[in-house]
Amino acid sequence: MAKMILIKPIITEKAETLSETLNQYSFVVDRKSNKIEIKKAVEKMYDVKVAAVNTAVMPAKAKSRNTRAGYIRGHVSSYKKAMVTLADGYDIDFFGDI
Repeated sequence: MAKMILIKPIITEKAETLSETLNQYSFVVDRKSNKIEIKKAVEKMYDVKVAAVNTAVMPAKAKSRNTRAGYIRGHVSSYKKAMVTLADGYDIDFFGDI
C-alpha cells in the first residue's frame, strides 16, 4: 500500500537543501492520496516519525523542441508533490550504502 501512495522521492538541489536545513523530504505521490495516507505510508516505508505533511499539485507544462523533422510540441504531465517534515532525531537516507 505504501508503494502505491509514494511514487518516488524528489532529489533536486532544492530538495536536498530542505532536507539538510529543515528536515523536510519531498516525494511524488498519488494524486488521490491525502495527507493522512501520505504520513502513514512514509512512517511505514522508512520507519520514521512524521511531524507534518504539506501537499501541492504541480501543473502541467507545455514543452517544445526543434528536430530535423520539424517543430515538436508536447507537455510534461501534472503531478502531486508532498513535502514531509520529520520529527527531531529522524532522517531518511535515500542513497543507502553507495
